[in-house]
Amino acid sequence: MQGERQLRGGIDLGGTKIQAIVVDGDHRVLGQAREPTPTEGGPRDVAARMADAMREAAERAEVEPASLIGVGVGSPGDVDAEAGTVSRARNLPGWEGTFGLVPALSEALGAPVSVGNDVEVATRAEYELGAGRGHSSLLGVFWGTGVGGGLILDGRPWLGRGGAGEIGHTVVRLGGRRCTCGRRGCLEAYAGRAALEERARRKARKGAGTDLLKIMQDRGRTRMTSSVWWHAHERSDPLATRLLDRAVEALGAGIASAVNLLGVEAVVIGGGLGVRFGEPFVGRIADAMLPHLFDDSRPPHVVPAALGDLGGAIGAALLARPPDREPSA
Repeated sequence: MQGERQLRGGIDLGGTKIQAIVVDGDHRVLGQAREPTPTEGGPRDVAARMADAMREAAERAEVEPASLIGVGVGSPGDVDAEAGTVSRARNLPGWEGTFGLVPALSEALGAPVSVGNDVEVATRAEYELGAGRGHSSLLGVFWGTGVGGGLILDGRPWLGRGGAGEIGHTVVRLGGRRCTCGRRGCLEAYAGRAALEERARRKARKGAGTDLLKIMQDRGRTRMTSSVWWHAHERSDPLATRLLDRAVEALGAGIASAVNLLGVEAVVIGGGLGVRFGEPFVGRIADAMLPHLFDDSRPPHVVPAALGDLGGAIGAALLARPPDREPSA
């Protein structure tokens, strides 16, 4: 295949799905595959499913995984890119400790593997190729199983000491709901899909009227995925409406606080829920930010992610880009 030496893989590891792609040197997607994220087991089971997805994407691109110049991975949790490890990926089964994701995938695929934080690589993709183009600073907010954030400041990714961009764990209510991180009042505890599902199930057990569980079962899902929430919203399900309204309020407060601190030019909203609900909800989030913005006369541009469901995988593939294709600073 012409230009095969420039082909690379990207894997976006999410709380409900694993998205794998093969792209060429111009970022065109040649093959893709999607697998559900395991709900049981541990890191090795997740890594095995990731390898399966990458093999299927490579097959659809008519290449062998070992022929790729590299495979990039965007992973939740605490990522040590140099060591190739991921720790405390709490939205994944049994992933409290540290696991060598890079060596496991390299052995399974026969190709070099790199790993980065899932939201940081997705933010970089939007900055270079998507909705963030033309801005020197932006905040990427990825509303999905959790709520993640990525930062571009003065044209460069900002990682801080490794935990920069964790907007989901900014506090929107003192002493509020318990978050998966163990703390209280985090944005993610009000807006993350996992937190929304936990609250919806609890309310349903207490007799709240909702079709969320029926929609989930009818669609053959074991979890309330973004599509389940979307269909419930379309039906004006009362419980889904209340919980989504609360999520929008929390997102508005949390994002506005980050903007007040950083003064970024743009906010890009993606993730499973962000992409599924799209422009109307992005507009609602922008409106919910206004009461909390210090400089409300000059709000940032708030836009939906342009790369859609593939943004995280495309960003991951950028990790495998040859040095001579790196953008100039």
